[in-house]
Amino acid sequence: MAKAAVLHRYGEPLSIEELDLASPKRGEVKVKMKAAGLCHSDWHVVQGQLPLPLPIVLGHEGAGIVEEVGEGVTSVKQGDHVVLNWVPSCGTCSYCRTGRPDLCEEAARLMATGTLPDGTTRFSLHGKPVYQFLTAGAFSEYTIVPEQAAIPIRRDVPFELAALISCSVMTGVGAAIHTAQVRPGSTVAVIGAGGVGFNIIQGAALAGAKQIIAVDIVEEKLAMTKTFGATHTVNAREDDAISAVLDLTDGIGVDYAFEAIGRPETMADAYNMTRKAGTTVIVGIAAPHEAVEINAFSLPSQSKALTGSWLGQGNPPIDYPKLLDLYAAGKLKLEPLISAVYSLDQINDGFAALKSGQNIRGIIRFEE
Repeated sequence: MAKAAVLHRYGEPLSIEELDLASPKRGEVKVKMKAAGLCHSDWHVVQGQLPLPLPIVLGHEGAGIVEEVGEGVTSVKQGDHVVLNWVPSCGTCSYCRTGRPDLCEEAARLMATGTLPDGTTRFSLHGKPVYQFLTAGAFSEYTIVPEQAAIPIRRDVPFELAALISCSVMTGVGAAIHTAQVRPGSTVAVIGAGGVGFNIIQGAALAGAKQIIAVDIVEEKLAMTKTFGATHTVNAREDDAISAVLDLTDGIGVDYAFEAIGRPETMADAYNMTRKAGTTVIVGIAAPHEAVEINAFSLPSQSKALTGSWLGQGNPPIDYPKLLDLYAAGKLKLEPLISAVYSLDQINDGFAALKSGQNIRGIIRFEE
């Protein structure tokens, strides 16, 4: 049995249920969850913007302890501390073989079906399957994941902080360092001062950017961006964001612009505040039916690079431990990212705070 937060119908609160949980099969790992982050991606599912099979256990940003391993598992053992990897790459598809495990075809299939690799689920309720979000199902006291989805980590980092690595930190820092490859002395704009946006700022600062402009509409969040390395802020509720960024860059625009909200209009803003031959990186998740409007002539005439970033273009088995080493060395800030801690029973309160903009990152702390 496992106590879990389950979404039964779109637009309704999550239900706290006692689910049946089968033992891990070959190549699978049972994880006792210790902490899980409340992410906008989960909220998109609640709102029906990312349609998936229901009922489903949400949660993908998490950390815990290995409780049990299935046959053939070699990378982790009982008692190991692990961070969940919601893109458990297969290692054999064309993307994995060409160095892009973040785009693994098998992982994408699992995301869409809400199942484990064999096409079934380990969660069930009254004999019927309960699916799990992004191969993780982190909003549960226990979860079963593929071996590749449990990344062993150092033991001296609190679980609440380690959990952040698996989504917001990897996504943000990776977007700056891996996707954009921000250069020392460059200029950067980040639209969206939230969990991912803060980490894009951290990544840009680690890469040596000389000017990092944070753009948002909440003054309290903008003030916090200075903690993570922002040099300037723009309140888009008070000023035109594009004009303000152009003013701060002598009318040229930034070398790198990032969108971390997931709205078509702010994606276009990011593109339009990027200088000629600069790079625009879209990190925010929009609904599948939405489209971005960009001036067609500008595409060849301004020679900008426009790209997306999925999980910060990361390779979790390598990057998760590196990020935690950066934290341990005092070069990566994790504590300021957490704005509230909830029990599993309080998860709907946490999502309400996320929706209202009160939370940067709410954390579910599982009871002992």
